[in-house]
Amino acid sequence: MTTYETIEFTSKGRLAYLKLNRPEHHNALTDTMESEVRNALLEFDLDDELWVLIIHGAGRSFCAGIDVKEHSSLGFRMNDQARRKHALEAMRQGHVGGAQHLRGTGGEGWLGRTANYKPVIAAVHGYALGGGAHLAAECDLLVVAESTRMAITETTIGMSGSRTWAKIKTFMPGKLASEMLITGRRIEGAELHRLGLANRLAADGEHLEVAEALAEQVLAAPPLATRDAVRVTRKQWVPIATQLDEQMQLSRLDLTDDFAEAGRAFAEKRPPVFKAR
Repeated sequence: MTTYETIEFTSKGRLAYLKLNRPEHHNALTDTMESEVRNALLEFDLDDELWVLIIHGAGRSFCAGIDVKEHSSLGFRMNDQARRKHALEAMRQGHVGGAQHLRGTGGEGWLGRTANYKPVIAAVHGYALGGGAHLAAECDLLVVAESTRMAITETTIGMSGSRTWAKIKTFMPGKLASEMLITGRRIEGAELHRLGLANRLAADGEHLEVAEALAEQVLAAPPLATRDAVRVTRKQWVPIATQLDEQMQLSRLDLTDDFAEAGRAFAEKRPPVFKAR
């Protein structure tokens, strides 16, 4: 298996594990981590010996979203013209990470477009924010620890969280999903389970063990039938996420003053002052 810098990709029999491994940063997504996660997902998808994948996080959290400190420098170290030029150049060159996250990666996201549609389980604990919520919501099955706090935090930093909302609302009551999108409210693990987004609620520290038990149930079923089921369920959210992704690219919130202010305020550890422009 490939050795990675920010993740660990391992296997045990037919079961594969993708561990987000920046625990000192709550596994926040950097350019490198986004690229490595995508590469590991492709590696899993194309390996005939691997049938089920569990995605989990090292340390205290699953994933606290995009690494704002890495990307917020575009907002306070450059003037507006330079920031726009830098963002557009990154887009033209196809860089992953901040610019790609802002412009979108299509409605398929992390898991919507694959060759084999193998089942993926997310074992979530601690923070699952922004990009972390996005990744967890795409997984076919979801185990959450009681400590889980999930939120669509893109809104709070001036970005669009519409693609994450599309995936969450597919499996959870729409008005609460809309509240998450509009306000960035954090939803606890027990509520996520009660409302149907999570398949299992685990005690703190037991989320991976519970996910493994769920994986064993999946592995006991005929693999081609489970993959057809995965294909069907993922198709529920791909069309609407694709439409919203197209709209998000047109809005270009990453070029607004409010987005830049959110980055500066975070880096300077102060409340942001938004001006709706």
